[in-house]
Amino acid sequence: MATGPAKPTVLIVDDEPNIVELVRLYLDHEGFEAIPVTNGAEALAVAEREAIDLVVLDLMLPVVDGWQVCQRIRSLADPAKADLPILMLTARNEEIDRIVGLEMGADDYLSKPFNPRELVARIRAILRRTSMNGRQPDSTESEALVLQNLTILPKRRTVLVDEEPVPLRLKAFDLLLYLVERPGEVISRERLLEAVWGWSEDYTYQTRTVDVHIALLRKTLAHMLPRIDTVWGMGYKLVAGI
Repeated sequence: MATGPAKPTVLIVDDEPNIVELVRLYLDHEGFEAIPVTNGAEALAVAEREAIDLVVLDLMLPVVDGWQVCQRIRSLADPAKADLPILMLTARNEEIDRIVGLEMGADDYLSKPFNPRELVARIRAILRRTSMNGRQPDSTESEALVLQNLTILPKRRTVLVDEEPVPLRLKAFDLLLYLVERPGEVISRERLLEAVWGWSEDYTYQTRTVDVHIALLRKTLAHMLPRIDTVWGMGYKLVAGI
């Protein structure tokens, strides 16, 4: 008997049973396979053993906390597992926590309390972008983009500053590429959310996500000459620096 395509598998890591059950129900309804676990040690074991497409990860966990889970996944020997998309779902809402989480390798960050529909939308957007990254780009996508001492190789998803590689996570790379392809253009946070995260107008925009990623880019690419300027009340633009 023919079978349909495999469901995307999401690992839910949270020690609050009501949160786990809520997320599981929504994911099941939207066609995902959900694997719930309640502590970090179990999450690491499942991530190494099972074929997972994405992790929804709480920070405040027993045994091994979410920070350590994220770091250990990123250090796994298997490149496919080490690059597993991670969405942090946590009650910690300070901007520094978001920045640290993204620096550790998270792909997105959603604060509690949260809208389950928005969580599903973000999961879909991350998986869609991950899938697109595996496609063979056309000839225009493979050309190097050079702006002063910054070079981006879209086909290889590589960023160079002064000819030295600078590693960036999935969303940070996509955000930088979108800005570099439109130098001098003022781009709103809402437009960046739709273009980079794939969120539609059906979901409440959380523009702080863009702000956190911009802050992370500015810190990670501190030595690049082009700068990302804030246009107050409007958005961001990439301009040539001195």
